[in-house]
Amino acid sequence: MRTAEKNRRERARGKALVDIEAHLEYLDNCLEKLNQEIEELTQANQQWLEKVNLLKTVPGIGQVISTTLVSDLPELGQLTAKQISRLVGVAPINPDSGQHKGKRMIQGGRAQIRATLYMGAVVAMGHNPVIKTFYERLVGRGKSKKLALTACVRKILVILNAMVRQNQPWQLADNLPPCS
Repeated sequence: MRTAEKNRRERARGKALVDIEAHLEYLDNCLEKLNQEIEELTQANQQWLEKVNLLKTVPGIGQVISTTLVSDLPELGQLTAKQISRLVGVAPINPDSGQHKGKRMIQGGRAQIRATLYMGAVVAMGHNPVIKTFYERLVGRGKSKKLALTACVRKILVILNAMVRQNQPWQLADNLPPCS
């Protein structure tokens, strides 16, 4: 809604511009209150706080992604990699039937988490050498960029799931090839 109002503001004049500015200020205040409420809820629950802080140790994973995962995916850390991938909807499903051979695709699952992780994968590509290397390797093999990015989403989810299960912060392997 904020983006729509910002776009409208570019063409507005006079009283309409004043109204749009007031609406943007109202939306910003609402957003700030929601962020404060989320922070208070996280601080009030010790388990949530520990998980959020653990998830934020991964480069490219910030406050929004970590709180979304902790609140909307309570199964994080309790399921296997396959199970958590299917639950979120990033596991490739093979739609073969009889002699028909279909393309593997992702479907179903928790769309809000998938969308949040997708944006996280975009950010992680610039900050996380493991994800960046994985993405570049897939694209180098001829995979489409969107497919490679979706694979990065799954990889991030599996890494975060293992971290929560083992209660271990992010550790970068020493033998990882440098990203340039």
